[in-house]
Amino acid sequence: MPGDDGLLAVRAAEGDEDAFEVLVRRHAPGLLRLAASMLGSPSEAEDAVQDAFVSAWRRLPEFRGQSAFTTWMHRIVVNRCLNMLRSRRPVADLDSVPEPEAPDHVVSPARAAESHAAAAALGRSLTELSPEQRVCWVLRELEGQSYETIAETVGVSPEAARGRVFRARRSLTEAMTAWR
Repeated sequence: MPGDDGLLAVRAAEGDEDAFEVLVRRHAPGLLRLAASMLGSPSEAEDAVQDAFVSAWRRLPEFRGQSAFTTWMHRIVVNRCLNMLRSRRPVADLDSVPEPEAPDHVVSPARAAESHAAAAALGRSLTELSPEQRVCWVLRELEGQSYETIAETVGVSPEAARGRVFRARRSLTEAMTAWR
């Protein structure tokens, strides 16, 4: 069932489960990546995205198309992730973060250990950011979204989104400099 998201959302709001299924299949992979980046846990990410889609299904009649469906879903997922982050202690399970694949060429054990330690340090540093800074940083640096889209997703001005990304970058730079 091809079609644009707006039309599919209207049809889903009218009770068309097939249209909603298309939207879920289309947007779930990106939303899972976003949630996993924010939460650091694939299982928590799956819970957040599933909760977001259940919420979206219930709230579809409220969707007016003032923003893109994907932006609306990003906002629901971001809000769910922020609630989850606020409700837990700021400790990330670093074992749940996927380890980057080694390049094809042979890497010395010392270099591999250093790379692993740097990734662990970055993971710890990300957990020390405020949830608001982390979500903006993830949306900008990992998802490649514009400041305007980030602002719309998290419900702030583009200037506030830019400021949060700036402060997150500065904090991460300081943390990684101190680690070295």
